Amino acid sequence: MNLLINNSIGIKVKNLFRNFALMILCYFIFFFLLRILDIFIFDLDFTKYEQIELMEILEENPFKFIFLAAVAAPIIEESIFRSILKPTANSLKIFICALIYLLGSILIPEDAYWALKYPLILGSAGLCYYSLGELISDESFRKICYWFHRYYLVIWILGAILFGFVHIYNYVDSFTIDLVLIMMIVPRIIAGFFFGKIKLENKSLIWPIFLHSMNNSIVLIFLLPYTLSIN
Repeated sequence: MNLLINNSIGIKVKNLFRNFALMILCYFIFFFLLRILDIFIFDLDFTKYEQIELMEILEENPFKFIFLAAVAAPIIEESIFRSILKPTANSLKIFICALIYLLGSILIPEDAYWALKYPLILGSAGLCYYSLGELISDESFRKICYWFHRYYLVIWILGAILFGFVHIYNYVDSFTIDLVLIMMIVPRIIAGFFFGKIKLENKSLIWPIFLHSMNNSIVLIFLLPYTLSIN
């Protein structure tokens, strides 16, 4: 792929918005084709799956929803799915810390105060990051990075697909798969592809985090005014 030769911040910012525009264009193309297929072939019922839990969070606590959608989710999800895409030693540490963060968020009760819960887990992950640097040698990190670099294309594509399938749980409590759900997660797979693309091009994990946050912010722009108007 055409990697950026110029490492200036301005070029990388332009590339961020370029990938954002391409991603949105792919969304439009997908939904256009899906609409045609739905009318003439499938006749799918998209109303049988709804993101009920997310909508409840949005209605009950909009600020929590904004934090989760625009900050927490991009950081954690990109730290898991894109940190091992042509990684550095630091991004490998971030990957392990993200897994610990995810485990902590599962173990801590859901009704725990969110503004305390997430900083506490984040602090624990930060301590883990420091510990990994002290316990694992630089040579070990280099060997692991070499392996991941060698298979970056597989990691990129599989990461995008897995990223999409993980979002099935936005709609169902246990893993279920049918044509409707597949169609509903295709936009996530498209997003995962572009998140990986900009990681490779801009060569830093911060860029897919930014792109992910921009992507989620589109939903916020459309949903927040409606939610606030009915509260």
